[in-house]
Amino acid sequence: MNAKDRRAARYQPPSPDTVPRTRGRKALITVEQVVDTALDVVATEGFEALTMRKLATALDTGPASLYAHVVNKADLDELLIGRLCSELELPEPDAATWRDQIRDVCVQIRDQYLKYPGISRAALAMFPTDLEIVRVSEGMLAILLAGGIAPQAAAWAVDALLLYVAAYCLEAAVVRQRSEQDDAAWVLDRDELIRRFTALPVETFPNTTRYAPEITAGEGHDRFDFTLAAMIDGCTRR
Repeated sequence: MNAKDRRAARYQPPSPDTVPRTRGRKALITVEQVVDTALDVVATEGFEALTMRKLATALDTGPASLYAHVVNKADLDELLIGRLCSELELPEPDAATWRDQIRDVCVQIRDQYLKYPGISRAALAMFPTDLEIVRVSEGMLAILLAGGIAPQAAAWAVDALLLYVAAYCLEAAVVRQRSEQDDAAWVLDRDELIRRFTALPVETFPNTTRYAPEITAGEGHDRFDFTLAAMIDGCTRR
């Protein structure tokens, strides 16, 4: 069975021939176990630490057994994002509250990604076949259409929103990783950034020196909320 057929088989009802059997005292691993273990690795060590070799070791199996369930690393990445998407709650589209609805879905995705440092990298440049991933994009599209957004604008808006959420979470993972390094002198607090910006030559950087407090402002997810609102409002002007 080729890679395409193996991936498609996941979404078919199980047959007696595909039900895991035991060999001796050791049960065969399942796709669910592969995903569970991979997520554990990411949660504790970060997405960059997840390799097929490390995953096979964590499952106490060999690469051959692992590849019986996962075609390659890209296939594993899709399974991971699919699992996170399966835990998202999608509302019934409502024209009166569509802005709040689409924002809530994006926040849910953000919070899922942030539980597993760097995992949003797996969502980038992905052409999904996993039904849970498609379910989420379908739900987001339905919300935007209910809000009166034109189909083309809605379709591209879903892509842009998912891309922004993934990038935001990936940057957060990079900041976290670098802040844990011993030589992380580049990580500066806001007061230090303001001091450095205001010390720049005013004639060369008039706006940076004047608006240093605004440039460095924002706590928690303030910037995320701002950008998300700007993107959603922009859909209505298309």
